Amino acid sequence: MTASEYRDRIAKASVYEVAIRSPLEHAPNLSSRTANDVWLKREDLQPVFSFKLRGAYNKLARLPDERIRRGVICSSAGNHAQGVALAAGTRGVRAVVVMPVTTPTIKVDAVRKLGGDVVLHGDTYDDANAHAESLSRQEGLEFVHPFDDPDVIAGQGTIGKEILEQAGAAPDAIFVPIGGGGLIAGIAAWVKAEQPGVRIIGVEPEDSAAMQAAIEAGRPVELPHVGIFADGVAVRRVGEETFRVVERCVDEIVTVDTDAICAAIRDIFEDTRSIVEPAGGLAVAGLKRWVAATGTRDKRLIALNCGANVNFDRLRHIAERAAVGDRSEMLLAAEIPEQPGSFRRFCSIVGKRGITEFNYRLAPGATAHIFVGVQLKDGRREQTALLGLLRDAGYPVEDLSDNETAKLHVRHMVGGRSPGIANERLFRFEFPERPGALLAFLDAVGSQWNITLFHYRNHGSDYGRVLAGIDVPPDERQELDAHLAALGYPYYEESDNPAYRLFLT
Repeated sequence: MTASEYRDRIAKASVYEVAIRSPLEHAPNLSSRTANDVWLKREDLQPVFSFKLRGAYNKLARLPDERIRRGVICSSAGNHAQGVALAAGTRGVRAVVVMPVTTPTIKVDAVRKLGGDVVLHGDTYDDANAHAESLSRQEGLEFVHPFDDPDVIAGQGTIGKEILEQAGAAPDAIFVPIGGGGLIAGIAAWVKAEQPGVRIIGVEPEDSAAMQAAIEAGRPVELPHVGIFADGVAVRRVGEETFRVVERCVDEIVTVDTDAICAAIRDIFEDTRSIVEPAGGLAVAGLKRWVAATGTRDKRLIALNCGANVNFDRLRHIAERAAVGDRSEMLLAAEIPEQPGSFRRFCSIVGKRGITEFNYRLAPGATAHIFVGVQLKDGRREQTALLGLLRDAGYPVEDLSDNETAKLHVRHMVGGRSPGIANERLFRFEFPERPGALLAFLDAVGSQWNITLFHYRNHGSDYGRVLAGIDVPPDERQELDAHLAALGYPYYEESDNPAYRLFLT
């Protein structure tokens, strides 16, 4: 189908029986900070707090009764599931929803409240999708794809139609999150048919950039691993049809990291007093990165807030990472003399900047290692200037603002030195978070070697993360490496990490 053919299908889409015409709201704080005119398309205000009900309802509205007599089935990380459950309820048919076990509880509960039969299977969307396709064949259920379907794409495309109607004059660019590609394909198809000069810019997380990988390869490819912090867009492989539309209608794709997404969630809160899910903050994070990279000013930019289904217990993690992601806080390690007054002198050089964190423990020797968080007002420029001031004053300083191990673990463990461990190696592990996951991890690691350090934090539906020190005699190093490789968990050796050397050895 061409963009103009999609335009006709979008114009006829049935969505407003269940969806609202979501508002396009001005974002004054973001506008001021980026020196552009920024507007937010508030799909987080839909009845299921996500845009997904548009495509799901449009698909079911076009299916004849005989096709859905036994019911419908879908796979979803949550938002599509709610759309299908709601749409199935309006048609009076059964809805079976297969969701990854890592899906936030708030999304699982919402699907059940809408009458959906929930099946939890697999750690990722792709695991759930394969199981849903199998159940579809076994039980004769009509499969409703979350993105790779022209009717689903057309339903999502009604957002593009609304944006152009609400914006009045054509915007300069529209920023759209990308998961499987149905949302951006629908919006881009309508906008390029109506206003081809408007730039459509897709945004993906760096650790699940499946569409960018497809564009580079010239075809959809499967990612070997996807991050699930932004679970709503955690897709290993984009659709064939969505890729075809995106390749022809989308101008560019930008990627952002977890910290940038967290900072964007805070930005949206400050402008709207609403809290979006990580995927819902993706477009704003991409807008900010694009503006910073291009130097764009005085343009009219629109970002799509696609969803607000976030577990409350994830907010701690989001808030913790937002300041670093927005460069309004830096984390650093420094050596100071182990003597009275040395901390005060250090703080005098930091000046009037707020110290957000200070970790230290008395230890033998003439030098103390401290872990410090410092508030910034001028981002990277101030960060570089402060490092220069401290080094000019004679302090050995290490910038840890981009050090994942320091941000996740070491900042909470400063002072944990254990003398006399001659053969300690440090590893960072990841595993999908679900009930019993930590116990399963410990069972897999086994008890052959002495664990000398262990740190674990639960981040809701993000990956469970473990930092472990293991005492390994030199003649058993290869045996340990083989054992770790067989665990089935992503892991990274951090024995040479500067944060580890400064604070834990």
